[in-house]
Formats: sequence, C-alpha cells, structure tokens
Amino acid sequence: MVIEKDKVVSVTYELKLAKGNGEIIEKVNETRPLEFLLGHGNLLPKFESNLTGLKIGDSFDFILASHEAYGEIKEDAIVDVPKSVFVVDGQIDNDILTIGNMIPMMDNMGNRFNGKVVSVNNDHVKMDFNHPLAGEDLHFKGEVVGIRDASAEELAHGHIHQAPSCGCGSCGCDSDGCDSGGCSGCN
Repeated sequence: MVIEKDKVVSVTYELKLAKGNGEIIEKVNETRPLEFLLGHGNLLPKFESNLTGLKIGDSFDFILASHEAYGEIKEDAIVDVPKSVFVVDGQIDNDILTIGNMIPMMDNMGNRFNGKVVSVNNDHVKMDFNHPLAGEDLHFKGEVVGIRDASAEELAHGHIHQAPSCGCGSCGCDSDGCDSGGCSGCN
C-alpha cells in the first residue's frame, strides 16, 4: 500500500530548523507516531505531498521553505496591546509579562491564539502573534511506519479516529462534537 489521498498515515520524524546548529525542535517516535488522514487539510500541504507515494518502511528527508510551512514573519502580527488587557481581579500579573513568554489570548470574536511577549512598557505590551516557526525553513527526517485505509466515518469527518476510547460518539459527544481537530470531548 502506498500513501495517497484518503489513507491514514503514521510517521516518525525529527524536526530541525534548516539553518542553525541542528537542534531538534520536535521528535516523534514509534511509541506515539504522528497519525493523520492524508489530503484533508489537517497538515501542511507540502509536508503531505512529500510523503505521497511512499510505503511502510520508506524513509524521508526534506526541507520545507518558510513559505511552504508557516509563512514569513508578518510585521502586522506584532502589535501593542494595552497593559489593561492583562488585569485580572484588579491586578496585573507581571510574572506572565516576561519577555519570551507565550500567553493564550482571545479576540473579541472569541478566537483563541497565542502571543509571545516581545517587550513591556508602562502602558503597552508588544505581542508577536506570528506562528512560532514563521520565517523558518523546516527540515523533516523520518520514516513511514503505517498506512491503512480510512474508515467511512473518518472520511466523512475528515480526520482520523483513535482507538475505541476516543472516537466520535465514543467519548460522549455526538457527530456535532467532531471538528477538524478530532472529537472535542475526548481526553
């Protein structure tokens, strides 16, 4: 069986920045491989296309340029946020306003995202809302450890379902609870 659209793929890999000292950013091993449904927009498109056509046991080694991965750094995603936004119970928790700290945020539409503290002054906190790997070329090296046909339910939902302990309907949610990230009620 080869990797193609609508197959459930399992891979192990090491992710490093293409430039620099070769430090491993992420390592996924056979104990908990990355498993995904190919061709349904769950991963970076260029990552998926580099795996298409491979078989179990095949290795891969490729670089995604930043524009193929998380994009270039967008200057308009670096913004000054009023310090008053960080007031909780009448106080500002200055411990969270440490340069380099990632802070979960929510916009006025209820969208959740993370921002990195870049600088802090008396009135504002400069936050960077770019993806942490924006502007970076990524080097993936790994192996295909599994390929299987997706179930009809997985194809209908556009994502894989884990073992019986977590799948749409098995964890107490119904099909309306399923989203592109999996069953929202599962642990």
